[in-house]
Amino acid sequence: MADPAKRKRIVVIGSGFGGMAAVKGLKRIDAEITLVDRTNHHLFQPLLYQVATAALSPADIATASRALLRHQPNVGVLMAEVTGIDKERRLVHLAGGRDLPYDFLVLAVGAAYSFFGHGSWRRYAPTLKTLTDALSIRARLLSAFEKAEECGDPQLIKKLMTFVVVGAGPTGVELAGTIAELARSTLARDFKAIDPRSARVILCEAGDRALAAFPRRLSEYAAKALQSLGVELRFGEAVKEIDGHGLMVGETRIEAANVLWCAGTEARPAANWLGVAAARNGAVIVGPDCAVRDWPNIFAIGDVASCDDGSGKALPGLAPVAKQQGKYVAKVIKARLAGMPAPGPFRYRNYGTMAIIGRSRAVADFGGFTLTGFPAWLTWSLVHLMLLVDFRSRLTVYVNWSWAWFTYGRGARLLMRGTEEEASRPPDAAR
Repeated sequence: MADPAKRKRIVVIGSGFGGMAAVKGLKRIDAEITLVDRTNHHLFQPLLYQVATAALSPADIATASRALLRHQPNVGVLMAEVTGIDKERRLVHLAGGRDLPYDFLVLAVGAAYSFFGHGSWRRYAPTLKTLTDALSIRARLLSAFEKAEECGDPQLIKKLMTFVVVGAGPTGVELAGTIAELARSTLARDFKAIDPRSARVILCEAGDRALAAFPRRLSEYAAKALQSLGVELRFGEAVKEIDGHGLMVGETRIEAANVLWCAGTEARPAANWLGVAAARNGAVIVGPDCAVRDWPNIFAIGDVASCDDGSGKALPGLAPVAKQQGKYVAKVIKARLAGMPAPGPFRYRNYGTMAIIGRSRAVADFGGFTLTGFPAWLTWSLVHLMLLVDFRSRLTVYVNWSWAWFTYGRGARLLMRGTEEEASRPPDAAR
């Protein structure tokens, strides 16, 4: 083993799919690895909307990073905020003044939602990227029904029970469909003064269809499935304004206490940290080996990277892309440390994309063939169960899903004053 003072230092920023794949891919190398993230956990983001709609609890889809990496003695974990990077001196600047030296740096910090230049909308339209976001949205949704039950004002009840989701990508479609099911099935018999089934769920999309990245046939299926759940679809109309009382969609004003934003993403400020070229969405432009141009010891992967798929288009911001890039970058670093030839350019293997539309309905595109309905839903469920990082998560999610499927129940419907409810900006704050 090398002298500890001479061991190479590898810093990975971000504990998402890409960052965790990179760290695990470096399991057996003689180097000092540090994983840095603002949180202390790895989050399974594809199921985050189920926490937001009270189907799952946070612990069902998140696992402490230290627990996942406890069997890797060459890895240290830091819960810290990155404020900048000094490429010349090879230092990562952390909030509080600490500097973290590196020989190799892997950026896997993900992306945030873009409001397309309307930053003021952010305070009125929460996004869904973190556990905090999910708990806040869950509190808003459940508080809306509770407030509607006790307020006695028909106009306010109508406003409280209007839910608008902006953006008809997979997250928007899944969120809108699940909110509709929550209102029409789970909560249907739980209230006396209101009828939750009368809740209005609206999905807005500036484009001409839902799930634009899928084949048109699957988009049409998804639209019909959403409409069968009672979701109103508004395509081809851009959002013009959002305030504390609702929003303008095209020329139509919609009064709503709950507007949820799922439209468009932008990379986190890694390109600014590095002072390098960025794509239109702020993502760091990388070469075929996922390294930053002119800086071969700095890699960017996942949503924070703009990587050519070989046809001139950037790879999509999907979890499988990040995971494959993380594994690939680990191989590149291992080869360099061993003085061996690096692997060839990164090539993404597309094993398919899926989206769920409520109970027992989903769409799946595997390139050569597609699935809809129950077969797609079953495939989606099995794939997501297997992708969860530990057995405990798989078991608890399976039990929750099974119970929900047979009973239409949701086990995470608690509201706590002073925590979730205050953080959520209760719906009546928009009065």
